[in-house]
Amino acid sequence: MTTARTTRPGAAHRLAALVEDALGGPLPLRLRAWDGSETGPADGPMVVVRSRRALRRLLWQPGELGLAQAYVTGELDVEGDLADGLRRMWAAARERRLHPPRAGLGDRARAVGTAVRLGAVGPCPAAPASQARLRGGLHSKSRDRAAISHHYDLSNDFYRLLLDETMAYSCGVWTGEGAGASAVGAQRAKLELICRKLNLTSGARLLDIGCGWGSLTLYAAERHKAQVTAVTLAQEQAAYVRGQVRERGLEHRVEVICQDYRDITGGDYDAVSTVEMGEHVGDTEYPAFAAALHRLVRPRGRVLVQQMSRGRNAPGGGAFIEGYIAPDMHMRPLGETVQLLEDAGLEVRHVESLREHYVRTVTAWERTLEERWDDFTALVGEETARVWRLYLVGGALAFEQRRMGVDQILGVRPTGEGVSGMPATPREWYEQLDRP
Repeated sequence: MTTARTTRPGAAHRLAALVEDALGGPLPLRLRAWDGSETGPADGPMVVVRSRRALRRLLWQPGELGLAQAYVTGELDVEGDLADGLRRMWAAARERRLHPPRAGLGDRARAVGTAVRLGAVGPCPAAPASQARLRGGLHSKSRDRAAISHHYDLSNDFYRLLLDETMAYSCGVWTGEGAGASAVGAQRAKLELICRKLNLTSGARLLDIGCGWGSLTLYAAERHKAQVTAVTLAQEQAAYVRGQVRERGLEHRVEVICQDYRDITGGDYDAVSTVEMGEHVGDTEYPAFAAALHRLVRPRGRVLVQQMSRGRNAPGGGAFIEGYIAPDMHMRPLGETVQLLEDAGLEVRHVESLREHYVRTVTAWERTLEERWDDFTALVGEETARVWRLYLVGGALAFEQRRMGVDQILGVRPTGEGVSGMPATPREWYEQLDRP
């Protein structure tokens, strides 16, 4: 790899020396500072530090959160392919064994010294407006409501722009390749697969916990004639689903409830689904959540959990995701979730990884964001649009590189005699899935 440097040392060189010392290796990307100076590899994307304020943020918030704050405010930018830039950073971390920026006393002293010489010392900048600000005890009902609202109540108009006509905000199942494959087709295939796994038939009672904008609820009611109780904590989502229920004439089949899963009463459902909601439950609360799934379904009834996971040594969400996208979320390795579901009395009968499918799903959302960038910025502002660009690009890479995964876990509540009612083989789940 060639390296080009300017003849006049400037802010970029001082910043590069500081970063290389913190990382324990050479810069994997080119760097340009606010004074126009550049350094680092001549090829590939370029990190642009537009103002001293970005450096000040990193002094106060070293690591991922400070970098994210600087990026979403535009104080730091990437010229070129952001995904390529992040991919190069991760590759360098693996191949050169770079480590996350240290924050020891010596490192801080050197950073402060560099900041003084660059005129970047000052009070801690205020957190961007798009950063979550939650109060109350972790996973109290009021705090969980605020955490869900931060992300899902952004506005229904925003999600209409981002998602396809199904309004499914979860991993699709891509059954085709090439020009014939589409995001809406992948979502419909996913919805059909879930309905088949749950063995939904006419009149079957489905409880959809964390129903989102109702993609599964509406599909199960329309296509499989199920009686669906849809539960969400997000007011915007509940209003949208109720509107769709009225518009499609499904009032006799669908009930929409805006409440916490801990407040769900009743039971004896034929099937329970929870699609990418379990990540929001929390670590210590998950055993009670799994027990609720078991309590709410009848004997021989099925439970489908579609949930994100993390690699054994991966952090899961991380500071940026938890600060801007999904506050208080918790991801665990797949095996731990399976164990918790079985500890609650469910028998896990089938587990399917959709990790590569999520790469394609998130990439499709990011492509929509870029194609409609002006519409998104007009609707929510450039800062929030940049939050979502970083989130989607980084998320696709996390799934690509196995730092995160997503799985469908199918469980059943056996009778006291151990009868599950499950088929001998799951072949019918996949027959003609691309033509539901």
